[in-house]
Amino acid sequence: MFRSRHSPLAAVLWGGFVAGTLDIGAATLISGYSPLIILKYIASGLLGKAALAGGIAEAALGLVLQWAMSLLIAAVFVFTVGRRAAATRQWPVWGVAYGVVIFFVMNYAVVPLSALHAKPHFSTFSFIANMAAMLLFGWIIALFARNKLAG
Repeated sequence: MFRSRHSPLAAVLWGGFVAGTLDIGAATLISGYSPLIILKYIASGLLGKAALAGGIAEAALGLVLQWAMSLLIAAVFVFTVGRRAAATRQWPVWGVAYGVVIFFVMNYAVVPLSALHAKPHFSTFSFIANMAAMLLFGWIIALFARNKLAG
């Protein structure tokens, strides 16, 4: 059992699940696609383009992959700078800065190396919207780190 107030595990779980779930909503708003289509796109990172023609199983896989990546991203933050960020009033800055890192790693490393082999191309709107989504993602992780790690 873990203590919920001062637990790195709680910070990772809450930050990862909340940020990851809200990220699906942000992708839906930005793209105009349904959440099921977004989840199939996520699954296509593992399965390739065939996932886009799939059904609920591919969408479920996309959700599992989204949450797994979100938990990993949250764990990296919590275990590298979480306590330091939580101990300062600048925790939002830490989170937003982490969001910038997330944006570049996801778009210029993870997605191009995935089975979909997508290369990043952004309009001005999509760049700003996607960057804003990642800034929020990082901020949420930092918020949970602050709430769960601050003593």
